[in-house]
Amino acid sequence: MPAGVAIVGATGLVGTSLAASLARDGIPVSALVRDTVHAAERLPHATLFAWDATHGPPPEAAFTGVDTVVNLSGEPIDGRWNEKRKKRMRDSRVVGTRALVDTLRGLAHRPRLLISASGIHYYGNRGDQIVTESTEGGSSFFAQLARDWEGEALKAAEAGMRVVLLRSGVVLSRQGGMLRKILPPFRAGVGGRIGTGKQWMPWIHIEDHVGLIRHAIAHESVAGALNMVAPEPVTNAEFTRAVGEVLGRPTVLKAPLFALRMMFGALVDEVMLASVRAMPVRTLETGYSFRHPLLRDALGDLLGDRRDDVAPAPSATSAP
Repeated sequence: MPAGVAIVGATGLVGTSLAASLARDGIPVSALVRDTVHAAERLPHATLFAWDATHGPPPEAAFTGVDTVVNLSGEPIDGRWNEKRKKRMRDSRVVGTRALVDTLRGLAHRPRLLISASGIHYYGNRGDQIVTESTEGGSSFFAQLARDWEGEALKAAEAGMRVVLLRSGVVLSRQGGMLRKILPPFRAGVGGRIGTGKQWMPWIHIEDHVGLIRHAIAHESVAGALNMVAPEPVTNAEFTRAVGEVLGRPTVLKAPLFALRMMFGALVDEVMLASVRAMPVRTLETGYSFRHPLLRDALGDLLGDRRDDVAPAPSATSAP
């Protein structure tokens, strides 16, 4: 039997897709989730273990027979922020990863690989500057959060584990995430750019996100930070226009910033208006070949003429 994979935060968009991909190849999956009853339908082929990342260590039994741990846990970032919400976002990532790594380091037979989520906003708002995996981190709340999150994951290397950090851009999928949320207004012909639309918007197709994780598992030489973004960077205006073209809808309007700030607060300026012109330099150097490198083709694959984007979506687990 092949070595198993444990997924922390497995009910999110990436987690459910990754679990399904592994199960199709006969790889045993242990899923650490907050609510096993809620998760059972979404993870039919996984062995479920209950764990709240902010309350104590994970159960050691979840890592029996496991060679790889994929840490995707994190409080969703959408919704209006306040200090209490920001604390939950931080604790679920930083405190949860610390508890996870402490448990892994104490195992008699520990996994060889930890793949841990981070976020492309590690770099902060960089305007038109091209950023790669070697670019220093930014100073925003999200940038500091991502840096601290990565710091906890990297402690697993002290125990001899290989560590891969996933600096993910916007994950495009019909089953959830940002794309699913914007489809109703775009289909109604009232979708539009955010702000000037000049901000760079890193993105990745869900198949490539899962494919890159599988690539990291399969190749021992892959380690350190990877920009999980497609090699074609686009601005928000270019993204908006491409969605409109695929759907055959106009995109001449502009999203009202006042209303967005009322709804989402600091999320608007730290994420929606932040410009991150990220390139997957080290990602490509590992030998990974993107299945969907171009935005227009990726959107055509995800949307096209299909109309099943109203199916129940997985819960969001978003990295900063």
